[in-house]
Amino acid sequence: MIIQVVLFLSVIIDRVFGDPKTSLHPVALIGRFIGWWARPSIYPAHLQRITGIVGWILTMGLFVTPFLFFQVFAPWYVYLIFAPFLLKICFAWRALDEHVQEVSDAVTKQERARKASMLVSRDTSELDEEQVLSAAYESMAENLNDSIIAPLFWFIILGLPGAAMYRAVNTMDAMVGYRDERLLLGWWAARMDDILSFIPARICGLILTGIYAWRKRLGPAMETFRNDRMKRPGFNGGIPMSLIAGGEGVMFEKPGIYRIGKQEKTLLDAGPSIVRTVGYSTILFCLFASVTLLLWGGINNIYGI
Repeated sequence: MIIQVVLFLSVIIDRVFGDPKTSLHPVALIGRFIGWWARPSIYPAHLQRITGIVGWILTMGLFVTPFLFFQVFAPWYVYLIFAPFLLKICFAWRALDEHVQEVSDAVTKQERARKASMLVSRDTSELDEEQVLSAAYESMAENLNDSIIAPLFWFIILGLPGAAMYRAVNTMDAMVGYRDERLLLGWWAARMDDILSFIPARICGLILTGIYAWRKRLGPAMETFRNDRMKRPGFNGGIPMSLIAGGEGVMFEKPGIYRIGKQEKTLLDAGPSIVRTVGYSTILFCLFASVTLLLWGGINNIYGI
């Protein structure tokens, strides 16, 4: 029962307070550490793969160890008070809403491009208005899993160290897991992110399928899922992106790389619905996870497992 209480309290904390705007945020600090070691230019090519593994291990150790110590040694009443705040460090729902809303609310194309560039890794300066919005809402769709569902999933499986583990792994992938000069240095981080995201991404897909079935948009969602989910590099991010694109009737486009979905409406019009879908998915995941834990606890009691 403590897990469920911590889970819902952390979500409430996120919605009330969001992420503090400070460079001392633990994820920002670990990001600076990654930026310190993850520089391909300072290593010879033949050492970059092993350096990436060593850097990954060090980063994991630095970030996960405090969560592990708290999980193991904190009395239950201390855990119940502080664990929701520690879990909140590892996921971001409100901040994602705020970043995307800032892009949508921006008046000029230049202002939208500037705000979108803070959310995505691509160069937004040469994109048209719809492509800029696409960059922002693609990020929201992908981060439904990466920033919300997956860290909460690993909290349920492994407690606070699990959530911290995923947050560290995903942050490393976001910083070095690219097919450019960082390819050798970031290959391990990218593979581990794929592995740890595999199950949560599919849970995310099931939740979205249920939402769009309820809205009578399951057909377009599944058509886009079947046709377009593999257009995006990797085998996880395309799941929520394709289902949301089809379910909402929008097209996500990264010029020269992929187009996901068919445009029935503009992203400016569909944006509020996408934001609501992300919110519904988060709440449904928490509810389903809580019910599953209660049922599992009941089975354990019955059979003495």
